[in-house]
Amino acid sequence: MEIQKIEVAKNPEIEDAIELPKKGSHDEVEDCEEQQQQQEAQEDEKNRVEEEDELRNLLLSDIGGLPISPPSATQVNFVTYFITDFTKSGHDQYIYRHANGLCVIGLAPTHIAFKDEGGITNIDFNVGKSDRSVLKVSGKRKKNALRSESNTALCKVSTAKDTYIVRCCVKGSLLEVNDRLIKQPQLLNASADREGYIAIIMPRPTDWTKNKESLITLEEYKEKKELSL
Repeated sequence: MEIQKIEVAKNPEIEDAIELPKKGSHDEVEDCEEQQQQQEAQEDEKNRVEEEDELRNLLLSDIGGLPISPPSATQVNFVTYFITDFTKSGHDQYIYRHANGLCVIGLAPTHIAFKDEGGITNIDFNVGKSDRSVLKVSGKRKKNALRSESNTALCKVSTAKDTYIVRCCVKGSLLEVNDRLIKQPQLLNASADREGYIAIIMPRPTDWTKNKESLITLEEYKEKKELSL
């Protein structure tokens, strides 16, 4: 049996209608994909830069307005008040009030004791009817805390020239005194606003409202004493 060969007639019109792949079309596709990738990379980089700029603006909205040095822990966590010429001329003290109500008491830079030659050389917590340095407060109710008035004596600080009484300045419960000063009174001269604090007192909200009326702010203190702290 013979197998007949069937020849399919070629139609020139059909051949012309069919577009055959041109030489180099694969390279053109690769070039197009590469350009698209470059555009996407440029867009990603642009978005990254914009996000960094936005974050920088949020963190440092006004660089020119930033302080030369960062604020201290005291400035961040406490509101500073002062009382000047308390009971006697030159008896200036500071009160740092925390958000929880605690008040840190200490000697202001303009306290008269610092003007004596050699500064403060000794501190004694044995004043009034008890020694404040043996005060031991415990529990949430602050058992054994000493109820004090604003003019209650905290301690005596001595210089080569004189002795001065330091008072509570605010009415409240005396929770602790800085007994570290007994062995290191020089802390009062070197760091009275930090390690050289004298005591911690917790006033009642109503007592604090009354006490606050006799206190002045940091700005008022600087203006009154003509200082540039």
